[in-house]
Amino acid sequence: MQLQTETITDRTAWNTALAALPCAHVLQTWEWGAFKQRTTGWTPTRILFRHGGAPVAAASILARSVGPLRILYVSKGPALDYEDEALRTAVVAALEEYARRARAIFIKIDPDVVVGRGVPGADDDRPDPSGVAFTDQLRARGWRFSDEQIQFRNTVYIDLARDEDDLLAAMKQKTRYNVRLSARKGVTVREAEPDNDIETLFRLYEATGARDEFITRPLDYYRDAWGAFMKAGLARALIAEYAGQPLAHVILFHFGRKTWYFYGASSNAHRNLMAPYLLQWEAMRRAKAQGCPVYDLWGAPDVFDERDRMWGVWRFKSGLGGEVVRHMGAWDYPASRSLYNLYTRVMPRVIAWMKRRRRSDGREHDTA
Repeated sequence: MQLQTETITDRTAWNTALAALPCAHVLQTWEWGAFKQRTTGWTPTRILFRHGGAPVAAASILARSVGPLRILYVSKGPALDYEDEALRTAVVAALEEYARRARAIFIKIDPDVVVGRGVPGADDDRPDPSGVAFTDQLRARGWRFSDEQIQFRNTVYIDLARDEDDLLAAMKQKTRYNVRLSARKGVTVREAEPDNDIETLFRLYEATGARDEFITRPLDYYRDAWGAFMKAGLARALIAEYAGQPLAHVILFHFGRKTWYFYGASSNAHRNLMAPYLLQWEAMRRAKAQGCPVYDLWGAPDVFDERDRMWGVWRFKSGLGGEVVRHMGAWDYPASRSLYNLYTRVMPRVIAWMKRRRRSDGREHDTA
């Protein structure tokens, strides 16, 4: 298949073309590339692939320098119809050539390609043949499953095509009880205003970080990470309140026909009112009303075992009645095998050192 490529330099043109493609993701949008450029030094190049004049694939390629060389990352992309073997082969070949011409050490991709559904080894474990075939194809072309997984591989999808009674019925009994208890006890949910509520969202997130022992960034970072996307129409935040006091929030990103639950936080006050449960229910209802057929809870354990770092979060999410979906994860194409081998040996030590320094400085490390 012969593809024509075009570098897109207009926000509207890029987002419009991207939204029409299969596997389009908010981390491929114009805004996400611009955000990563402002905050972490990645430089985006947005490539649209055409066949017969029609857009058939898109890749927002982030680049960052490592000395005189570069590494490339297509965050949650590229977007295309992965059932079309000829198309995916042509796009993969084009990305390999792009990496070589850019003198990159490697290019990393991690598209939303499903390789299985259900908890591995459980009765509902169902491998996806097309996703498995694509990973086999990458391996045969010299790609490697990456030691550096940036995004979550496993997540939970909630099918919003069902009516609200069915969505509630699919929840675990305790989760459904907590949703109703929260509403009955007087917790209310409202949509945050970008100009007025960012500090409230931040204070709740800061309290959660202190309680759960993760490092948060300064307020201005979240003004950008949340506020800019809210103003662009790509995100919304919901705040649960009791007697006028903010108790919890969720921050939802949306693009195309999908909504993602990216951030959540809660205060230490009135935890018996179960505000996070009501928030998730309201998030589902509003995503459904917006026309999204899928609500992605953004993250599940790599290994479904109590020792996994995501286990506590998973216990909460598993009650919401969704389905575990396993994606292919991040794969690297070593444009220079010798440099790639050196990079994969050295960088884990560098990153570990950087994390230790940032913890001691009270800062958070961001690899994406």
